[in-house]
This record gives sequence, C-alpha cells and structure tokens, in this order.
Amino acid sequence: MDIEYRDQFVRRLQTVHGLYYEACDTMTLEQVNYVEKPGVLPIAFSLVHIVLMVDSALWIAGGPMPQFNDEWAKKMGLAIADHGKENSVDEMMHQKIGNFEEFKKFMRLVFTATENFIGSIEPSDFSRVLLTYPYPEKVAKTFSARMGREDGITVSIGMECWVYQHLLRHMGEIEHARGLVGLEGMTS
Repeated sequence: MDIEYRDQFVRRLQTVHGLYYEACDTMTLEQVNYVEKPGVLPIAFSLVHIVLMVDSALWIAGGPMPQFNDEWAKKMGLAIADHGKENSVDEMMHQKIGNFEEFKKFMRLVFTATENFIGSIEPSDFSRVLLTYPYPEKVAKTFSARMGREDGITVSIGMECWVYQHLLRHMGEIEHARGLVGLEGMTS
C-alpha cells in the first residue's frame, strides 16, 4: 500500500460520508423513525447501527477509542442504546432516534474521526494483521473473514470491510427505505 491508496481511501470515505450527510439533511425525524411493517427495520436502525459500528471499529486498527457513551445515547434520544449487531430484527424494530440534530452531530464526529484516522495510517501499516486465522466465531461468517488473507485480516481489509463496505451496504438500505417514505435515492 502507498500514499495514493491511503488518499483514495480517504476520498472514498468523504464521498460516502457526504451521502449520509445529504440523506440525513433531506429526511425528517418522522421519516427516519417510520416502520413500514413488522420485519422491515426503520431508517433509524440503519443510521444508528452504522455510525455506532464505525465508531467501535477504529480502535481495533489502532485508531481512537469509541466516542459513544451513555451521555451521547441520552442526547440523541436513542430508544435502544446499542448498535444492534447481536440483537434480533424484532428487537431492533423499536430503534428510534429522539433528537435527530444531536444524532447528526454525533455522526459528523465519528465520520471526521474516521477520515482523520485513515488519513494518518502509515502506508506500510495497512498490511499489519489485526486478526489471525482461524477467526473467532463472531468474525468467521463476516464479509471481512471472506476477504481475509491466509495470515488473517489486515488493517486494510478490516477498514475496507468494517468501515467502507459497511457504509455502502447500509446506504443501500437507506436508499431503499427512503422510497418507502416517499423520497428518492441518493445516487443514480
């Protein structure tokens, strides 16, 4: 990996973060918390989940510790103060954001920290192994495990999967869900 790879990675993050900012700026709290029917998660779930997952992923690669805490959960008015990865769909159907402006502030803090961290990684450090194979059970069925090398999941693979790919995946959910509340998608 080289500086060009790192710079392109930061640009990709800035681009997808921009989609999240634009999506949030063009939705109301009612639209974000809307539940179409049982089994269809609200946009609030996708937003809270991805922001908390990204926030918690950076330290694994040597980045900042997570910023999320009880105070932020309260300020954002989260119905469930958790990313929901280990919870059922039935449980996470109840995720709601009470204060969307505070959520957007927190999202911006996390995304800025992400861009700053990725932009500070020494190119040679992208190949450092974070998790060795065989992977723990919670990791074994993840996208990052499928991407992992024989020696394990590297900083590059971890950040590409746990941050960038994950952001894209949930933006796809958000784009689809926007249609359920009468809005258009974010890209063509």
